[in-house]
Amino acid sequence: MALHRAGRLAEAERIYAEVLRRDPADWRVQLNHGGALLALQRASPALAAFDAALALEPHCLEALHGRGMALQQLQRSEEALASFDAALALEPQSAELRNSRGNALRRLQRLPEALASYEQALALQPELAVAHNNRGLVLQALGRYRDAALSYERAVALQPQFAEVHNNLAALQCELGEPAAALASCARALELQPGMRGVRANLGAALRDLGRAAEALAQYEQALRETPHSAAAHCNRGNALFDLRRLDEAVASYDRAIALDPHYAQAYFNKSVCLLLAGEFAQGWPLYEWRKRLAHATAPPRAAPAWDGTQPLAGRRLLIYADQALGDTLQFCRYALLAQQRGAQVTLRVQPQLTGLLASLGAAIRVTGASEEPPECDLQCALLSLPLAFGTTLAEVPDAVPYLAAEPQRVALWRERLGAAAFRVGIAWQGSGHRIDIGRSVPLAMFARLAAVPGVRLISLQKGYGAEQLPRDPAAMALELPGAEFDAGPQAFLDSAALMQHLDLVITCDTALAHLAGALGRPVWVALKHVPDWRWLLERADNPWYPSMRLFRQAQPGDWEGVFGAICHELARLARRDA
Repeated sequence: MALHRAGRLAEAERIYAEVLRRDPADWRVQLNHGGALLALQRASPALAAFDAALALEPHCLEALHGRGMALQQLQRSEEALASFDAALALEPQSAELRNSRGNALRRLQRLPEALASYEQALALQPELAVAHNNRGLVLQALGRYRDAALSYERAVALQPQFAEVHNNLAALQCELGEPAAALASCARALELQPGMRGVRANLGAALRDLGRAAEALAQYEQALRETPHSAAAHCNRGNALFDLRRLDEAVASYDRAIALDPHYAQAYFNKSVCLLLAGEFAQGWPLYEWRKRLAHATAPPRAAPAWDGTQPLAGRRLLIYADQALGDTLQFCRYALLAQQRGAQVTLRVQPQLTGLLASLGAAIRVTGASEEPPECDLQCALLSLPLAFGTTLAEVPDAVPYLAAEPQRVALWRERLGAAAFRVGIAWQGSGHRIDIGRSVPLAMFARLAAVPGVRLISLQKGYGAEQLPRDPAAMALELPGAEFDAGPQAFLDSAALMQHLDLVITCDTALAHLAGALGRPVWVALKHVPDWRWLLERADNPWYPSMRLFRQAQPGDWEGVFGAICHELARLARRDA
């Protein structure tokens, strides 16, 4: 027991085993032996030791708790939960048991119950740092990132040497778009526990978000040396290779992850993105379906058969539901028209703020908001599954535009407000601010040089996030603002769509406004990062989804100077031609 307390576990375990060979009927020794084995990560013999202790002393609280912990190590979480519940029946006021029960529930993905269990533990023992840490993990999994941050920070305040919390905080800081802070948290975790598993993955993620893909790759490869059979580590390596535009190597890394874990949805999905970016649609669309198994995937709104393209549609009620972001909905809502042309009675269920704009698809398409009760249907299909169902190839992208239209009354209003003078260019420089937008957004200062092009008027299309970049006096950079009432209602993009009808050109980064302009058939130039989203493909200056679109690409990561130099040159030429 003295060796055990001193952390000399292997020596303690050997002595416990020798004592038990002489006297196997001492339940206290069985209990201590199980604890040492558990600390040595030898879960199966630990479970046997705890079971032996319980056979001798059925109401031993510590043995029930230890048995549950051993079952957790063996990934037998349902049995672990039963063991913790049996222990809690003996001692309902145990904060540590409530915490352990929360861990079993978290492993079972019963997240609201796990959260309740951690909060019960903290009500009993408010300074239990491990419960604050575990509560943070659940809140993070539930997407409640700010609440999770508060839990991690409380755990760190209570136990500054708790390396695991610093690592968890790093992962969260990446999700919050704070990669520099994540680097610092990783460094602290490694300072406290050199060689700690899992830190290299978070270091790699932070470095990727900072645009330092080569350094991220080095971290991921070090993680692979530590855990060569980790599917997640191979998947992470593939992500860094993707950022470096080494797509064939990225696919090979994802394939290795899949070989190690044939159910690893993230690896399949990431591989699909590589293939779609390369224009390999036939291979990419089926793998893209693995997005439905990722965390926070949109669930089908009805218990109806999924339409996969093989079932006839004529006369049948088809429910199409948006399953990704606003830009995706604007790009792929065109497929509702294709389904209607096959004879389906189509209901398109989208984000509530898009119902007004998407009503312009036509009277034959019923458009409803996702907050409404979904209608009865014969078949249903996720919006981003329609390219697969229709067998879309790169050569046969449905490119008929416009398929959306602005409201005539708003078009007339903005004609009067805008006037006809000069070459009118609408600009947008910032995405949503979510982690997925890292590297897509452009500093507003890059657009300032466009105002110097003779004959050009710059008009802001930016709403919400990104407006903080505006100078105190927008007129100082010759940028016109459409006013506070612009797209101010609950419906999105109605004013943007109307205003675009009177613009000679839209210039934007990769935002939903790029898709809106393309869907309206308006001239639009898109500034793209070095490795763009898959829908923009590689190399080409045009885009098969939008005939009125032109793409300007970074030659090197982060090179907005080169992009906007080319845009300025082409804009000056275009403005002279139209003068």
